[in-house]
Amino acid sequence: MTDQVGYSTTEDRTMPAICYALYLLAFATGITAVIGVIIAYAQRSTAGPVMRSHYTFLIRTFWLGLLLAIVGGVVGGILMGIGAILTVILIGFPIMALAGLVWCVAAVWFGIRCIVGLIHLSRGDAYPRPDALLV
Repeated sequence: MTDQVGYSTTEDRTMPAICYALYLLAFATGITAVIGVIIAYAQRSTAGPVMRSHYTFLIRTFWLGLLLAIVGGVVGGILMGIGAILTVILIGFPIMALAGLVWCVAAVWFGIRCIVGLIHLSRGDAYPRPDALLV
């Protein structure tokens, strides 16, 4: 069975859904995203074109999220250190708040990408731009 574009509509959506769930569960556990990316790498070569786009998107989300977390951690840590020193003259409090915001950006970006991917998956659509940096 195929749709108007010629893609198979019978592709199994279970494994990409599990990967998305593992990514979102990583907010609580911190490690399940690693399991999700391993599954995505293992399943991508045998998946049809629609699910392959989701696996590509999941793999990119993991690696870009890891990069953002590292950069955000370093920048946020530096800002937190500077802010802690400058709290003596009260200007440090806004700097520390900015550090917290920097730390949250990567998490929000990661969460939004997972939710948008799940929406496309639930519709049975291929992810439109799996190589995109934002969403």
